Amino acid sequence: MAEKECSNSSCSKESCEGCASAKKPQSFQVEPNAYTEVKHVIGVVSGKGGVGKSMVTASLANLLAAKGYRVGIMDADITGPSIPKMYGLKGPAQASDDGILPVLADNDVKVMSLNLLMPDPEQAVIWRGPVIANMVKQFWSDVIWGDLDYLLIDMPPGTGDVPLTVFQSLPVEGIVVVTSPQDLVQMIVKKAYNMAKMMNIPILGVVENYSFLKCPDCGKVIKVFGESHIKEISEELGIALAGQMPIDPSLAEAADAGEFAKVANPYLEDAVKILCEKC
Repeated sequence: MAEKECSNSSCSKESCEGCASAKKPQSFQVEPNAYTEVKHVIGVVSGKGGVGKSMVTASLANLLAAKGYRVGIMDADITGPSIPKMYGLKGPAQASDDGILPVLADNDVKVMSLNLLMPDPEQAVIWRGPVIANMVKQFWSDVIWGDLDYLLIDMPPGTGDVPLTVFQSLPVEGIVVVTSPQDLVQMIVKKAYNMAKMMNIPILGVVENYSFLKCPDCGKVIKVFGESHIKEISEELGIALAGQMPIDPSLAEAADAGEFAKVANPYLEDAVKILCEKC
């Protein structure tokens, strides 16, 4: 039967809802590796750098793994990868005709990062945006993640090429926003919030890092960066406050020593509950 002509005089055949030949929106999602089966893909994002996003990502991974979940971390911060160093992992990652195998941390968290593919992890990555974005896609299409309950994506700060590529190309179920209690916090959180909303990505919660410092001698709580306003902001935006982390030198020491697999960060228990309940 011949296709019925649309009566709309301005019909473009591509966008007209009344036309039988109207095209569906194009999907930019990339197919995973044939040997990958991931139940939940979660992004960990921040509006600016230096807020401890990688530490939050690794802490969440450790807590989920301790509960018996199968967890992986995709280090999508291509120009500033830190996850392998935190877990004491070194490359080169092994590969076969089927794909690249992630490297296993001591607590069985699977990790893939550019640092695990380069002969010299200290070599600067001087790549343009499209090349970096394609590398992130390959971390999904070429890496054999196997069966995972959670894949956490440690994204670079800001709202540039990589976050956009991840949101468009991977089946991200939701994001956790990481911030700090500085005066810039409201703008920083709202940047990440607005990008996620524009991309139709649910915001599962916000984590504040560097919330306070507890004196090791007297136990006094010191607000190094001033009073926190994260509760008011989370209520204003209608997103859950998933945790407030103090400045804890022991976390930095474990990361520097490559022993972060031993860390059980109690300040992110609420964030883990949110991931388990909403995902």
